[in-house]
Amino acid sequence: MFTVTTSPDGSAVSLTGPDGTSTRFHAIWLRDNSWDPQTRAAGNGQRLIALRDIPAGTHVGSAEIVDGALKVVFQPENKTVTYTPEWLLKHAYDVAKPAESGWTGEAIETWDSGLMNSVPSGDFLQVQSEPSAKRAWLEQVRRYGFGKLTDGPIKEGALFEVADMFGFVRETNYGRHFEVRTEVNPTNLAYTGLGLQAHTDNPYRDPVPSIQILYCLESTAAGGENMVVDGFRAAERLRRENSTGFALLSKYCARFEYAGEDGVHLKSRRPMIELAPDGEIISIRFNNRSTAAITDVPFDDMAGYYAAYRRLGEIIDAPEMEVTFRLNPGECFIVDNTRVLHARKGYSGSGSRWLQGCYADKDGLLSTLAALEEAA
Repeated sequence: MFTVTTSPDGSAVSLTGPDGTSTRFHAIWLRDNSWDPQTRAAGNGQRLIALRDIPAGTHVGSAEIVDGALKVVFQPENKTVTYTPEWLLKHAYDVAKPAESGWTGEAIETWDSGLMNSVPSGDFLQVQSEPSAKRAWLEQVRRYGFGKLTDGPIKEGALFEVADMFGFVRETNYGRHFEVRTEVNPTNLAYTGLGLQAHTDNPYRDPVPSIQILYCLESTAAGGENMVVDGFRAAERLRRENSTGFALLSKYCARFEYAGEDGVHLKSRRPMIELAPDGEIISIRFNNRSTAAITDVPFDDMAGYYAAYRRLGEIIDAPEMEVTFRLNPGECFIVDNTRVLHARKGYSGSGSRWLQGCYADKDGLLSTLAALEEAA
């Protein structure tokens, strides 16, 4: 059974659960998060009022547990609002926060080559048609930052069906999609048979495309295996080895640039390791081909910055960090481009290797997953 106490000035309440744990909530926070029909739209949950409509001196006049729910009367409005303890505890903010920078959320699991034998995978048709299979696959993508689909159709444009499973294609200067195959005098190194260092795509964009889809249509050339590296795990490893270097790469902005086509000159300025204000790792940008001159680091910190930059690259290149797999025709993988770096091994000039790629955005994927989880 839950119990509630109110602070002497009514500025907060404390909810105590059956286990004796107490959680505090401010009166203004509770009022702002009211779910009554005058405060929130029933259909979509959006607020119908602004904070200015809530009196600045809002306080709790009374609070009690009635039929297992918290009933609060706010003054000076004399407004009664009821909350379920479950909702309050789910949204509690009176909890301990990580003490140092470089943490990741509960839904994320970082990894290294130990994931090689359990690559997140789903069956194309099942994921496309069965909500439970789609939910399971998207949960893996959220947790690990990438996922394969197998047994898909071998046809041009099949990658758009993958995007349709969770969101929308994001069109860029490369078009609605792009071809990955050997070309003469290519505009991008991705179109050669060279091996590529693990990287995130399009770091020169703001915002960066947060999902990439690569779909295999032909694969008879020797080599060309796909490789992924968890950028969050690489950042964690750098932090353990060199906390000062980690701080430099997250404190100062790198610069990225692309001008490989007429009429296109893309630039961005972002840290290689981007943190939220509370220290959560939210993004990795790492692409040796697209890094411009770094000019935002003071002279006294530049040597240490470059040492950390070099070490991060060494960690990313380490064999124990990579998961490698081969895509066969009808197979594809998607990658969280804000977290997981991808690459490919070099392949020979004989045979053929043809993939189609496109970009999408992670908000669509997470929205689809959240809706599936709520419906389950």
